[in-house]
Amino acid sequence: MTDARIATKTRQTSESTVEVTVNLDGTGKADINTSVPFYDHMLTAFAKHSLTDLTVRATGDIHIDEHHTIEDTAIVLGEAIREALGDKRGIGRYGDALVPLDEALVQCVVDVSGRPYLVHTGEPAGFELHRIGGHFTGSMVRHVFEAITFHAGLTVHIRVLEGRDPHHIAEAEFKAFARAFRAAKRRDPEVDGVPSTKGAL
Repeated sequence: MTDARIATKTRQTSESTVEVTVNLDGTGKADINTSVPFYDHMLTAFAKHSLTDLTVRATGDIHIDEHHTIEDTAIVLGEAIREALGDKRGIGRYGDALVPLDEALVQCVVDVSGRPYLVHTGEPAGFELHRIGGHFTGSMVRHVFEAITFHAGLTVHIRVLEGRDPHHIAEAEFKAFARAFRAAKRRDPEVDGVPSTKGAL
C-alpha cells in the first residue's frame, strides 16, 4: 500500500498540446493552465475536492474554438487517472456524493469498474448553449465527463437534481464527481486485493 499512484500523460495533435500529471494520494494541490479560465476553475475544484494533486498544461486552437483543448485535456486526464490507479488493489472502488451549490444540487456515483460508461441527466433546457464566463459552452460539461470516464475506465452516473444558474450547475457537477471519485479511489485497509469477484478491474 506504499506504492505511489502518480502518472504523467501527454497528447499532441494539430489542434492541441496537453500534459497532465496526477497524484491520487495528494492533498488537492492544483497548478492548471488550459487557456480556458472557467475550465481551469473546474479542474482546480476537481483537484481540491478529490484530494488529487493535479498539474495541467494545455495549449490549442482556442482562436477557433475551445472545444478541442477542453476535450483533449479531459482525454489526457482520464488516461493519467487510469495509469495512476494501477491494478486497483485495495481501493474502495465505489463512491457517491450529493453536492449543493446555492440553488444547484447534483448527485454523482463513481465505480472504478474498468468499464467506461456515463449516464448524465438533468441539465435544464438551454444549459448546453450557455457560454459560462463568456468562453466555456455548457455542452462541454458532458463532453468532459464522457472523455474522462471513457479513458479512465470509470462508470459514472451524474444527475442534476436542481439548478438555475449555469455556473452553479457546472461547478456542482465537477465537485460532485470529485467527491465521489475521492471515495472510490481511496485505499481501504479492509479490502484484500482487487475489489471484484473476477479478480481484476
